[in-house]
Amino acid sequence: MSDATTIIRQANEGEALWFAGGGTWAIKATGQETGGAFFLAEDRVVRGKTTPMHLHANEDESIYVLEGEIVVHVDGEEHTVRERGFVFFPRGVAHAFLVTSETAHLLVWQTPATGESFYREVTEPARSAKDSSRPPDFARLREAAERSPSIDIIGPPPFAVARDTAAAQS
Repeated sequence: MSDATTIIRQANEGEALWFAGGGTWAIKATGQETGGAFFLAEDRVVRGKTTPMHLHANEDESIYVLEGEIVVHVDGEEHTVRERGFVFFPRGVAHAFLVTSETAHLLVWQTPATGESFYREVTEPARSAKDSSRPPDFARLREAAERSPSIDIIGPPPFAVARDTAAAQS
């Protein structure tokens, strides 16, 4: 018998969090609820939100673009992922993404759910919809990543505009 439970969450349901990497999350499924199989978050972000180059040694990461557009950097190349597009990053593959549309609405999940503890450490309850445009806290991300076995930050954002922003905020 699995430790997973049935989950039903509608639009605008789920734990509302501000993510130190930028954007707001609605947690749609926790690792505890899925018996550790996966962790799923709905992510609302604004133009310019980026991630540093990073990898997950023990988790696969997927992003489905509900609305908007992102550019992903993987294997030294950049690829545009538009509305209803999908990207899968296998564990151990370094990657980053940058939001290029005015706003984007993403589904982000990791399998298994072992990386959820890192994300819990770098989130806090969202106060309002305006939290999606709060600036990221890259120092907080780096500090939490140093303690986490599920993420390795291996470099700054690989996108020129994002590197300039990150440097200004460090």
